[in-house]
Amino acid sequence: MKKIKLGLPSKGRLKDKSIEFFKENGFEIMDPNSRNYFFKFKNNTIIEGIYLHAREIIERLNDGTIDMGISGLDLLNENSDDYKKRISLNKKLDFGFATLVVAVPNDWLDVQNMADLEEISFEFREKNNRRLRVATKYPNLTEKFFLSRGVSEYQLVSSLGATESYPFTGSSELITDITSSGTTLKENNLRVISDGQILESSACLFTTNKIKNINLKDLK
Repeated sequence: MKKIKLGLPSKGRLKDKSIEFFKENGFEIMDPNSRNYFFKFKNNTIIEGIYLHAREIIERLNDGTIDMGISGLDLLNENSDDYKKRISLNKKLDFGFATLVVAVPNDWLDVQNMADLEEISFEFREKNNRRLRVATKYPNLTEKFFLSRGVSEYQLVSSLGATESYPFTGSSELITDITSSGTTLKENNLRVISDGQILESSACLFTTNKIKNINLKDLK
């Protein structure tokens, strides 16, 4: 069998859980605490591993420079449908659960759902002569969701980090963001509107479509 290039998340809980998943399936990484970006599995000459940012794993699967990787379902769905022609979901994993949501400041008492948001978006534009700004790292998923709910009077603002801070620094009026427990949103005086769940996500094992039916047992 030809070499399989595997990408795993490079940091945090997603990295730890990914390493644990492979260990439970009989693949133990040599020197897992090394700071080297490249890794190998013990007693395995088929898989060549590299640690990458979760977003980059999707990009590398798409361009074919890796064959298999663990990343978030949200990151695949954020991209165009062309990505799904080249990337296959091999297995949904039991970690990395999170939801992409629409969140507004707590003092927006008149906005409880997307219909309220649609209504106030027109009032906001008339009053301020500009559209509501929505800060996000997920512009494509956000746009699809807003338009599906009839909200059109808005402007996307690209978030470069700490999206929760944007409404309170004058950079946006509301946000969409990925959250697992909602704690960070609450601590930053934001709340999820009642029907503002855009996408439920989890960590997944993805492959290129060329090996979409491969089983981990085949790689031992």
